[in-house]
Amino acid sequence: MPRFTTVALVAGAALLVRRAVRSRMTSAPLWPLPSLETPVSGYGRGATVPRRVLVTGRAVPAEGVVELRLEGERLPSWEPGAHLDLVLPSGQVRQYSLCGDPGQADVYRIAARLVEEERGGRGGSREVHEQLHEGVEIEVRGPRNRFPLVDSPSYVFVAGGIGITPVLPMVRAVEAAGADWRLVYCGRSRATMPYLAELVRLGGDRVTVVAEDEDGYPDLAFLGRTPAETIVYCCGPDGLMDAVCAAMPEGRTPRLERFSALAPAEGTAFEVELRRSGRTVAVAADQSVLAAVREEVPGLMYSCAQGFCGTCRQTVLDGEVDHRDELLTDAERADSMLICVSRCAGRKLVLDL
Repeated sequence: MPRFTTVALVAGAALLVRRAVRSRMTSAPLWPLPSLETPVSGYGRGATVPRRVLVTGRAVPAEGVVELRLEGERLPSWEPGAHLDLVLPSGQVRQYSLCGDPGQADVYRIAARLVEEERGGRGGSREVHEQLHEGVEIEVRGPRNRFPLVDSPSYVFVAGGIGITPVLPMVRAVEAAGADWRLVYCGRSRATMPYLAELVRLGGDRVTVVAEDEDGYPDLAFLGRTPAETIVYCCGPDGLMDAVCAAMPEGRTPRLERFSALAPAEGTAFEVELRRSGRTVAVAADQSVLAAVREEVPGLMYSCAQGFCGTCRQTVLDGEVDHRDELLTDAERADSMLICVSRCAGRKLVLDL
């Protein structure tokens, strides 16, 4: 009997707590707006959970390039092609490919080229170069991988400049696996090409070095003759990636990694309904969804505004999305979008906001 009394008391207390919580919820000013299944800020989605790391090493692998060694406790593992989000001291978020050894636990390595403002830089790379020295603690998110290395008997890698960073761990991995591979490595000059000596030492005559000041532009005609089982990877400037795509055999496409947002779609205006708040906003042809929605919801979180960091991710309840980000997986794109760059492919989107 005492045990029965205890169970009854516990059950009664639980019922009272549920009633109190429901009463509090219904009296809240935002009721009945439901909570989101995942935070819209981009946090809390597995690999995007922020972690603190310490800069424990700094090197200069090429002119204008700095490499950072980042150490932390219980850092997530990663595979070649993965990238990391750095939350810089200013609050800006920038993405850098991991270029170290995936087998080295609790250590990440990244490399950043300094991009001046007149060449399209927005201050992030300068912050990395000038403020991230040994002993500085920084927040990171990730890793994430939109550029995975898949199994194949043979590979062709084409990299331009700092685009070598995701390719470097790939080359190490395929060499260790005994696969057939070839690398075309392009840059403005040999002095500006990071990890050049290591790659030539690793691959010998399988590495074709194309320094623009010596050789001009690379001859990519050989890509049109690549066997069907050969997978082509490319990372670098848009012009190089466009040239690689154009050189591929008909019906085949390379695997690409971009570090700049696609040009925003223009020419079509549409509406966005904010379902939970009951408002509808108009998005002009030359305006982002983020800019339009922030006029109604000024506190809406965002960071990179280029479709990389995931901070502005929102759940899509209805409508067809023109996805233009470089972050979300196909599964995530089924019901969400990054409103800083993606748009509506029709006349109206409905967001869970």
